[in-house]
Amino acid sequence: MPQIDSLLQRTWHHSRFADIGRLVDLKMKKNIKISLAFPTLNEEATIGKEILVIRTELMDRYPLLDEIVVIDSSSQDNTRAIAERYGAKVYQSKNILPAYGSYRGKGENLWKSLYVLQGDIVVWVDADIANISPKFVYALVGPLLEDDSIGYVKAFYERPIRSSGELKPSGGGRVTEILVRPLFSLFYPELAALIQPLSGEYAGRRSLLEKLPFSVGYGVELGHLLDIYHHFGIESLAQVDLDIRIHRNQTTQALGKMAYGILNTFFKRAGEYGDAQLLKTLGACHISLESQETDHRIIETEIPSIERPAMITIPEYRERFAAPPASGTTDTPPRP
Repeated sequence: MPQIDSLLQRTWHHSRFADIGRLVDLKMKKNIKISLAFPTLNEEATIGKEILVIRTELMDRYPLLDEIVVIDSSSQDNTRAIAERYGAKVYQSKNILPAYGSYRGKGENLWKSLYVLQGDIVVWVDADIANISPKFVYALVGPLLEDDSIGYVKAFYERPIRSSGELKPSGGGRVTEILVRPLFSLFYPELAALIQPLSGEYAGRRSLLEKLPFSVGYGVELGHLLDIYHHFGIESLAQVDLDIRIHRNQTTQALGKMAYGILNTFFKRAGEYGDAQLLKTLGACHISLESQETDHRIIETEIPSIERPAMITIPEYRERFAAPPASGTTDTPPRP
């Protein structure tokens, strides 16, 4: 029987890492660089404040971060202009490694960010957070600076949900509780101790991240966790409580599409690792129903299950970072 509470031994409150000066000292002592990236798509309402708050505290006041970067999925609003105005370096995802094509999706932005970021530690934070605070960064970096055996740190928090115009104190994380935690309980009980496995805020060591494949869409977080679990062990994971995160809440229909993408990634990984076997081909589209007076209309939505290979298999990346090929990977990955 796996030790289900193993991960809880590496679960902390953000206040443990509130002495930012101490974190800077650890960073300097270990001679490492730390990068923050925001994956964005039409985030003009929040991206400016996020950059301003983080830059003021964690670059100007304390030199914890070496760079703040926005990786944008061709936003149609003023996201890129606002991000540049507040001091972030801005890249359009489609212009990074153009020879490998481009896809729309958060996972695509995260994958491509590894090529342009300079840090030995990479922090990813979603760009729609209304209650942004420096703890969203320093608390994720803290465990990595303190303990060299930890390779990947997830955030967790209360997620208020807006209902009938009011903000309820809890109710977010619906896909986690209805889908992901039951799956983990059945297949990977140790991972069920992850409080918010799908949280959009996490940090990792480049030496680990560059060895992971990235789902371009909804399955990126779950894919990371399963790959890390199998290749680096549960002991390389940690999680930090950030108290509360206020952001846009998704519709039930949008959550259904998310769940479809996550299930696609889950079954692919479980099959690769010999933990489950599918006896038929999975459906190619997410199917939902739309009411039209007394009738219903079927809506089929293609949700790509494309995965980007481990970044260390990309020749341009190895040349840029003087990295040797990863063990067991192909020297040149197939191009789309």
